[in-house]
Amino acid sequence: MGNNMIDFVIAVDDPPTWHTMNLMQNRKHYSLLRFLGPKQVIKYGVISTDTLIEDLLHWKTLYVSGRLHKPVKILVQNENGKLRAALVSNLKSAVTAAFLMLPESFSEEDLFVQIAGLSYAGDFRMVIGEDKSKVLNIVKANLPHFQMLYSNILQDCPQVVYKQHQGKLEIDKSPEGQFVQLMGLPRTLQQQITRIVDPPGKNRDVEEMLLQVAQDPDCGLVVQQGISAIVKSSSITQSAKGILTAGLLKTVSYSMKKLQKMWKGSRRKSH
Repeated sequence: MGNNMIDFVIAVDDPPTWHTMNLMQNRKHYSLLRFLGPKQVIKYGVISTDTLIEDLLHWKTLYVSGRLHKPVKILVQNENGKLRAALVSNLKSAVTAAFLMLPESFSEEDLFVQIAGLSYAGDFRMVIGEDKSKVLNIVKANLPHFQMLYSNILQDCPQVVYKQHQGKLEIDKSPEGQFVQLMGLPRTLQQQITRIVDPPGKNRDVEEMLLQVAQDPDCGLVVQQGISAIVKSSSITQSAKGILTAGLLKTVSYSMKKLQKMWKGSRRKSH
């Protein structure tokens, strides 16, 4: 595994109680925020089950749902039917959003790069602090896992011709086809798209606005702008929380390592 970092996301029904117990067992894992009590602490990527389901279904922040667009290892999962359905819905939404930003014909790798990049669109850390080839590297290193994750969804999707043995796909880019895809997007993304194209004071119906976007040659660009708006806000909030929860010294050290990795990546490209 080398020096790669492993991220853990823990979904719990009652985060304050979880943190109260964890503070007693692993007090050193927390920064000075531990003195403010368990309701003020976010660590280990802990999230309430309800908040996780909401983000998976509606992409309110795309922070956790975006991470789950990529292959992950689920260590333990209870029999929460709503959560299982939301996980599948999140993957379908990622495919739909990617379709809208891709041309009529493309490869599996093109699709997975588009999907893996959704949660990085608009993230200021991709400008300063991340290797610019990060998304492509993620896909190339995990291509079989991406194929396993999305194979059933692509085979069952009526909007795509999936030539699995060739690794090629074709989608309907007609206004009608794009309207169907836009209507299938998560609610928050639909709202962001509406804000982008709806002049102030008009307050037109969301369905009416999406029909207009479906006929726009720049439909994919509008979708990308909507996703970037969600991620930008989320990335700023999460970075601020990271400083508070991990502590300033750990955050600076982590950021310096990111910058070194970005610099090495840019040097490899230049040679």
